[in-house]
Amino acid sequence: MIKPDEFFDELETMSPVAREKYFHRHLTETVAHAYHHAPAVKEMFDQAGVSPGQIANVKDLERVPIIRKTDLIDRQKADPPYGGFVTIPYADIDRIFLSPGPVYEPVQTARIKWFGKAFCAAGFRKGDVVMNTFTYHMSPAGILFHEALRDCGATVVPMGTGNTDIQVQTMRDLRVTGIVSTPSFLMTLIKRAEELGHSFNSDFSLKRAWFTGEMLPPSLRTTFEETYRIDTYQTYAVTETGGALAYECSQKSGMHLMDESVIEIVDPATGKQLGPGEVGEIVATPVHNRQWGLIRFGTGDMSAYVTDPCPCGRTSHRLTGIVGRTSDAVKVRGMFVVARQVEQVMAGFGAIARYQLVVTRKEERDELALHLELKQEASSTTRQRLVEDVIQQFQNACRLKIDHVAFLNRGTLPDQPQKLLDRRVWK
Repeated sequence: MIKPDEFFDELETMSPVAREKYFHRHLTETVAHAYHHAPAVKEMFDQAGVSPGQIANVKDLERVPIIRKTDLIDRQKADPPYGGFVTIPYADIDRIFLSPGPVYEPVQTARIKWFGKAFCAAGFRKGDVVMNTFTYHMSPAGILFHEALRDCGATVVPMGTGNTDIQVQTMRDLRVTGIVSTPSFLMTLIKRAEELGHSFNSDFSLKRAWFTGEMLPPSLRTTFEETYRIDTYQTYAVTETGGALAYECSQKSGMHLMDESVIEIVDPATGKQLGPGEVGEIVATPVHNRQWGLIRFGTGDMSAYVTDPCPCGRTSHRLTGIVGRTSDAVKVRGMFVVARQVEQVMAGFGAIARYQLVVTRKEERDELALHLELKQEASSTTRQRLVEDVIQQFQNACRLKIDHVAFLNRGTLPDQPQKLLDRRVWK
């Protein structure tokens, strides 16, 4: 069992030389395995004129084209169900998850303990009672977080999403000491507890919160830590790669890069690697997830990294935070919304002339507003039915609910409006 002052594994404290050798060995093995067992990877390498033998180190990855979420979506549609990226017999797949797109993500029986490292760094140990508020249905988050918490010895309450009043009651009844959620959902629970007449500091035992799925604004972290005395940690994860990519330690001065993936910061236009402090796209190549042949997966998230030593003793480089997106995909309430998905939904409604989906942030919660222009005037009854149908179809496709639908006069939006507009301000 992990003790409070221990690291999760020996990889966290490798020397720079040892880490370089580690990555080079695992990278060459991963690339060769993917090339010879995943038809999509072989096709992409061959089209780029690259052979596995040319990838001898991390720098050589610049030769390889970047795979993006839209590529996965298109390839899985053309070659279902996995788009040619699976490198193992289908019979050896233990679980299949589903991410928005849709993207089917297979997981082999041998479980990778990526998230355990992130929970360990956040201080979760035996004796903690932790409420996991991420969904256990199709999305990988719920069950992967659950298993990782058990790897740290914690007791898990598998709450999943929704049922705010029940979650508040459970948190109080079980004297929950930790929570796994998005920052906005934890604030929702706190506010609901106060509405029910509770004093959160006096009536609850919550001491630790672990966040992923959306950014933790500095102002909200201050509220959690100073007003409610909750120690907060955040982890950067991408479902398509199968696990976490970076995580905070007690210093909270950046997120340590996971050693289970090769992480590059690149110029999104050229794919060329950038140096410390330069902002670019996060590109990941899992080297401990070889059943899923993703070589150079472009996350679309922008960040930079630093190399200075961390007082915690972990020796990996650290991401300085997520500063924005490179593409037309944005993460809303922990889920990606891709402009192409929105287009597919709207294409099913012939009455809509133009539309724009706008993401804003209100009271520490992401909000989705859909602005519509109709081809011709419609009665209030017809409009209401259209709103209900659009909201339902969007939720089916993107697994998120639109908060507001507004009808605009024809000509309000430009002829070719930006279909997905992110107007959030992080303070």
